[in-house]
Amino acid sequence: MYMKNLTRVLFIVALLGLTISSYAQKKQKFGHIDSNELLKLMPGRDSAMAKITAYSKTLETQLKGMQAELDTKYQAYLADDQANKMTDLIKQTRQKELQDIQARIEAFQTSAQDDLEKKQNEILKPIIDKAKAAIEKVAKDNQYTYIFDAGLGVLLYTDPTEDILALVKTELGLK
Repeated sequence: MYMKNLTRVLFIVALLGLTISSYAQKKQKFGHIDSNELLKLMPGRDSAMAKITAYSKTLETQLKGMQAELDTKYQAYLADDQANKMTDLIKQTRQKELQDIQARIEAFQTSAQDDLEKKQNEILKPIIDKAKAAIEKVAKDNQYTYIFDAGLGVLLYTDPTEDILALVKTELGLK
């Protein structure tokens, strides 16, 4: 019984060794792609960018309106202050009003920036997901071990690898 178990264990160890050895011998295949270049070619990108730009301009218009309100009230404050038309209580009240408007503007700027980023992600997500799926399909179909993104600037050095942009363009039906 002890010999049977020992034989099984040795067989399993030998099989595991062969499996690990063959895996270690497997040639790894590397490729790279410039994701920025791919995204420029993606259908729907131009209309997505137009939507993002339009939304950005809407936020910018709102911000300019708020800034104009602040400027108008500040100029009126200065004019009244120079004419000595304000008591200390009125002066403090108007200063507080100006500070409140400035705080609203700063809060709006922060919110607008976050909102614009969310809108960009929402609008570009389907395009990015489609590109990512095509890259993954090309990688699997062509047995790549790793694909590096040269467009992000994280690839500092590489031995010559295959640029898979042409394969991904074909997968997506792009020219």
